[in-house]
Amino acid sequence: MITGKNYIGNLLASTGKVKFKTFNPQENKENDVVFSEASEAEIEVAVALASEAFKVFRNISGAKKSEFLNQIANEIEDLGDELIKTYCLESGLPEGRAVGERGRTIFQLRTFANLVKEGSWVEATIDTADPNRQPIPKVDIRKMLIPIGPVVVFGASNFPLAYSTAGGDTASALASGCPVIVKSHPMHAGTGELVASAIINAAEKTGMPNGVFSNLNSSGIEVGMKLVKHPEVKAVGFTGSVGGGRALYDLASKRLEPIPVFAEMGSVNPVIILPEAAKNKGNEWAKTYAGSITMGSGQFCTNPGLILGIKGADLSNFIQKLSEEIVKIEPTCMLHPNIIGAFESKKVNMQKQKGLQTAASFSDEINTNFGRQTITTVEGATFLKNTTLHQEVFGPFSMVVQCENAQQLEEIISNLEGQLTGTVLAEKEELEKYSTIVNALQNRVGRIIFNGVPTGVEVCAAMVHGGPYPASTDSRFTAVGINSIKRWVRPFSFQSWPNEMLPDELKNENPLKISRVIDGMRIDN
Repeated sequence: MITGKNYIGNLLASTGKVKFKTFNPQENKENDVVFSEASEAEIEVAVALASEAFKVFRNISGAKKSEFLNQIANEIEDLGDELIKTYCLESGLPEGRAVGERGRTIFQLRTFANLVKEGSWVEATIDTADPNRQPIPKVDIRKMLIPIGPVVVFGASNFPLAYSTAGGDTASALASGCPVIVKSHPMHAGTGELVASAIINAAEKTGMPNGVFSNLNSSGIEVGMKLVKHPEVKAVGFTGSVGGGRALYDLASKRLEPIPVFAEMGSVNPVIILPEAAKNKGNEWAKTYAGSITMGSGQFCTNPGLILGIKGADLSNFIQKLSEEIVKIEPTCMLHPNIIGAFESKKVNMQKQKGLQTAASFSDEINTNFGRQTITTVEGATFLKNTTLHQEVFGPFSMVVQCENAQQLEEIISNLEGQLTGTVLAEKEELEKYSTIVNALQNRVGRIIFNGVPTGVEVCAAMVHGGPYPASTDSRFTAVGINSIKRWVRPFSFQSWPNEMLPDELKNENPLKISRVIDGMRIDN
């Protein structure tokens, strides 16, 4: 049952005066439940509880944290149809998407549960003492990763489950030993409350300290700003716009004690279609990309918003075929009137730019809050001169840049802002011929794809979901996969410490049987 209240640790509260409702974009009306924005007092209590919980939670064993994470997954499954129904009512997304995203959320939780149960993720490193070393003796030093403290996670508008309340940021932070305070997204506050109840139930059933998790409602930016500025908060996870992520980053950097903000932000995910690929498979790629651009109404951070090729008959044919294919696809509902309003505004602004031509736009009647997919095209020289054309249009929109030659293509890529992904559509032999272009693309992205689409982010150890700014605020880290846990930890060394007082991960006898590096050699168990 959805109450509209905040979870302040394991208690529900609603002392705040600001009230709001979520919105059903399919039916173009507000949903029934009234939500209470967290008051300043509730924020203070939530942070204080998290700070106290950290003193205990940071030292809880990997085995116990694994039980906690697995129980969260169980509790989410037990929410059943109510979660799926609420998700759809608040997002306008179809049931199949909701079920798939729930599955991904549960998979992430269980993956981190397995990671912390095994334990080697802490990167235990031991350099033993050598009292006979000359000219000075060597002391015993042992290092491992330790959690940094309470983390604030901002729910994402476009992924009510996988990137929100119990999504990747929360799962990885809890796995690391950091309590989490979620600033719930106002567009899907009901979904957030249901998932929050699952986390609280799991915490109670597995004996986690009160305050290990809180869920705060907010209709605007005030609650998030207060959380980021709070001195007891030690890190922030954010998925959203460049403007929102940069504002949080700047706010955190101005604190008396600056803290890291791991923000995954905007990306147009450039796609390079090389000449032989355009010649041999242009029609095939056009149909594939029409589907990719319109998938989920283009509301993915990995949506292919920019396609680059070398001018010629084959590229012209690709543009024509892409234009034909994209208007065959029925538009779908976007997440919220604010989302579609921003989409239409940015699209119109793009179409006003000198030299930009609209190649295709869905023109038939559509329902309210449905997005009209659009393909535009522009000359390479124009694109280079006008950085407005580089900006993301969040929705079913893509721009094809027609470059004069390979040199101009490389120049354009080298001058792009940082991106989450880059894709190369090519015949294999073209990769060597155009190696400088591929190298330039690698320098601007976090993940490079060969003959595929960027939409879809596999949750695995090898995945990098991040990239040079503004794709993310720190390109050294990923927001997806087991290595995302490294955002919430710091390396810590014990020098000349008594063996019996060391953490189990660093003791001589290795009671956890984890993989460690000892005097420069990897030792498994």
